[in-house]
Amino acid sequence: MSDSSALITGGTLAAHLAAHGVTPTSQRLEIAEVLFHKPQHLSAEQILAAVNRNESRVSKATVYNTLRLFSEKGLVREVIVDPARVFYDPTTGSHHHFYNADTGELADIAPEHIEFARLPAPPPGTQQDGVEVIVRVKRATRP
Repeated sequence: MSDSSALITGGTLAAHLAAHGVTPTSQRLEIAEVLFHKPQHLSAEQILAAVNRNESRVSKATVYNTLRLFSEKGLVREVIVDPARVFYDPTTGSHHHFYNADTGELADIAPEHIEFARLPAPPPGTQQDGVEVIVRVKRATRP
């Protein structure tokens, strides 16, 4: 489940961005430092707040544009848990997620913990590009 893009820090971060065709500007590096600090799933709003906690002032538009660029370049995965909630995941390898509707948290599930007996054939002229499972959970109610 691990991927080389997660947990990249320091000087290697700029090289990593450049290797993926992303010019490592100071604002992109600040956003990348938040994303790649540890394996985590963050929304754009959480990233914006984390980047601007210090003396930095990165605009909301810059954060969204940078996240879109990082996604296009394969640096992060977009995990869409519902139409209004998108997380950015620096672990780009194949894996699945638990989404806790009560807390809004997203947690990884290793691929080997999910089994499929059978998948449908893709429509004509297409090929399977992956399977991602999001298991939605919430606090159990007492009977």
